[in-house]
Amino acid sequence: MSDNATALVWAGRLLAARNSKGWSQRELAQELARASDKPLPELPNVIRRIRGHETGEHRPDAFYTQLYCKAFGLTEDQLFGTIIKPVPALALPTLAPDADLYERITRAIEHPSRVDLATVEWLEHCLAEHRRVEDTIGSRPLLPLVHAQLSTVADLARGARGSLADRAVAALAQYAQFLAWMCQDSRQHAAALAWYDRSHAWAVEAGDACLASTTLNMRAHQAWSLGDAQRCIRLAEASRWHDGRTTYGVQGMAAQMAGRGHAQMGEANQARTRLAEAEDLIRTAAEHPEDEPPWMYFYDEGWFLMQRGMAELELGDGRRATDYLERGLSTLPKSYRRDRAWFGACLARAHLLQGNDEAASAIAIDVATDAVAVNTYAVTELHRTARELEEAGAPGANTIRDSLTSVHR
Repeated sequence: MSDNATALVWAGRLLAARNSKGWSQRELAQELARASDKPLPELPNVIRRIRGHETGEHRPDAFYTQLYCKAFGLTEDQLFGTIIKPVPALALPTLAPDADLYERITRAIEHPSRVDLATVEWLEHCLAEHRRVEDTIGSRPLLPLVHAQLSTVADLARGARGSLADRAVAALAQYAQFLAWMCQDSRQHAAALAWYDRSHAWAVEAGDACLASTTLNMRAHQAWSLGDAQRCIRLAEASRWHDGRTTYGVQGMAAQMAGRGHAQMGEANQARTRLAEAEDLIRTAAEHPEDEPPWMYFYDEGWFLMQRGMAELELGDGRRATDYLERGLSTLPKSYRRDRAWFGACLARAHLLQGNDEAASAIAIDVATDAVAVNTYAVTELHRTARELEEAGAPGANTIRDSLTSVHR
């Protein structure tokens, strides 16, 4: 792994540790001061140092490494470590294989034809854990790790035989889908498209209809994010070709994505019809969440409310958008830092549509730090809000911009 990739990993772990405590950078600086046996620089200087560490600009020296460990109550390996062997991964306690499993994984990597179910299950678990971490630290620290993991899974999938081959190829398709999502989140659109296509092909090969449908639907989301509403609708409808062999949640995701495409085109009736259909499917799925595939862990009624809010934002209905977004955000755990930044930015614009400039500005300022750290799309949305406030002659535009730029100081 390159030095840059390694830096992104430990910086991401440091950021995740702070978020897990619910601390701001200022609060962490205060904790470091309490943990130190000698006086630290003034608080603003310590905060700047923390920002440099969390962005990977420079690694903490021995003194600050120990301070961080004391503040978080972790060992140096727990806080900064990365599992390199047998598979690159964040050094999360839930990912540490026991001695027997470690030997199995190592043996399979050295001789892929010896891959077994326990090894494939560990790789699936590894992917599930990294999905959840990505909700908090964003895609940037995880991209190099998941790319390295995918190479390992590809080797193992080639060595698998019989029924295990389908399971291994399906795991490979899931890794490719997650990698595609992170490329899209990082605005690497060409790479995202390539990985979505690769994921879809592997999903079809493994006979995994839910994942094949999901990859088409994620491509629809990518088209939406690029403003291509027609392609968004076509891909969302194509993902429903697998209906009858997919779960209600997967079908609901496709229906809501089609609805968002219609909303982007300004087609209110079609949009709301598809969204109502999606709502019925999602409520049915909620009755048996255990039936849904693992990558649907985030998809619940609260998340769907925020999708409806985005659609109403596209349709220009600020009142409806505000209602849906506020209700959805109230259910979203703080660990979903990237999503809270995005939907918070959407909520700011929803208030702006209603002429509530003060609320729009306050919400934009509140989510600015997280937007800069983990969601570039939210940053774009917040700049748009600032521009529209300025054009309307309303106060708050410069304060929003200052909030977005002060994070880098």
